[in-house]
Amino acid sequence: MGLPVVHFEIVGADPAKLRAFYGELFGWDFDLGDASTPVVSRPGEYGFVYGSANPVPGEATDGTVPSINGGVAGGAGFRPQVLFYIGVPDVEAALRKAEALGGTRRMGPEPAHPAPGTLVVGHFADPEGNVVGVAGSA
Repeated sequence: MGLPVVHFEIVGADPAKLRAFYGELFGWDFDLGDASTPVVSRPGEYGFVYGSANPVPGEATDGTVPSINGGVAGGAGFRPQVLFYIGVPDVEAALRKAEALGGTRRMGPEPAHPAPGTLVVGHFADPEGNVVGVAGSA
């Protein structure tokens, strides 16, 4: 099996409206906070969604349908997009490989100077223009 999908994001200019929509549609609850970098979302506007495969510490899940973590985020100036993130051992190496295969780096790695163990993310566009995220530890 290849590298796993580990996270999703739904981004837009009005994250509160998006959270209301997706919360009502899918029964999602959100934990508001900051994204790993303000390049991903306006501070305080990242609505974390915790999946059953990675529950919030101390909260039980029924475990019947494994799901990944995600977020609904953005703010003024953020363009609407839906992203999924692939877990990689080295974000910079993954972005370089995407470029070598004909993709285009769109962002990252962010944060630029992370502390060891910090979450690092990057985005690239594939040869057709689809934007995909990569995530890993510094």
